[in-house]
Amino acid sequence: MTAERFTLDSNILVYAADSLAGARHRLAAELIVAAAAGDCVLSLQSLSEFFHAVTRKGKLDRKAAADQVKDWMTLFGTTGPSEAALAFALDLVVARRTGFWDGLLVATAQEAGCSLLLSEDFQDGMRFGKLTIRNPFRGDVLAEDVREILGFDQ
Repeated sequence: MTAERFTLDSNILVYAADSLAGARHRLAAELIVAAAAGDCVLSLQSLSEFFHAVTRKGKLDRKAAADQVKDWMTLFGTTGPSEAALAFALDLVVARRTGFWDGLLVATAQEAGCSLLLSEDFQDGMRFGKLTIRNPFRGDVLAEDVREILGFDQ
């Protein structure tokens, strides 16, 4: 497993819970298992966005969604934004590099010491300082380089 600290965007978490998402569901579930064995930290923002998305879209009822968030909070370390992260996110937005919530996620991940953010919401390979964004959904299997980064057997 990778020695690098990484985090997962809420879209990965949503796909893991959405059995109707086909290949993305299978891949996201595989990512969650790998993440649990690695140095993965989840942002409180991603967990909150997960809860909102799955309950709003009717993927899970409120109790099931809350239970899932609590399970992940037990399984993974969590991190939240500081005032400095908020200021950095605002700078990213003003510079038109991201939207607000994406900028806050980037800033929080950086503060938590993450070098990798797995998400489909950014351009694959985009970098913010030492943080690299990778989209694990580039086909019906996890991208080979993402598998290598996470230490999956080839």
